[in-house]
Amino acid sequence: QVQLVESGGGLLQAGGSLRLSCAASIRTSSTNGMGWFRQAPGKEREFVAVLSWSSGYTYVVHSMKGRFTISRDNAKNTIYLQMNSLKPEDTAVYYCAAAQVYSDLLRGRGDYWGKGTLVTVSS
Repeated sequence: QVQLVESGGGLLQAGGSLRLSCAASIRTSSTNGMGWFRQAPGKEREFVAVLSWSSGYTYVVHSMKGRFTISRDNAKNTIYLQMNSLKPEDTAVYYCAAAQVYSDLLRGRGDYWGKGTLVTVSS
């Protein structure tokens, strides 16, 4: 059973940085794609970033590119989301997700989801 556990959320001021972590209980072919989504209050969930364990492919949505970076630690089965120059509009619950192929995550489809970690950015 795959479990994803996010951590690293918190309250900070605009302009600050934060690194989120997502640890997978196991890493298998069914979790080759892992990524991040977020859901702001009153809004729909949106895709943020994705990576592929097998190919090393990474992608961050255009609107966040340059501020957000996705990375991984193979030994820890963990992915990260480094967020810089945070804005109040980045306030959301950030979710980690996994799927067999990363393209599923690009389409908003994940097979496994974490419970989320809250990021609150004050102005």
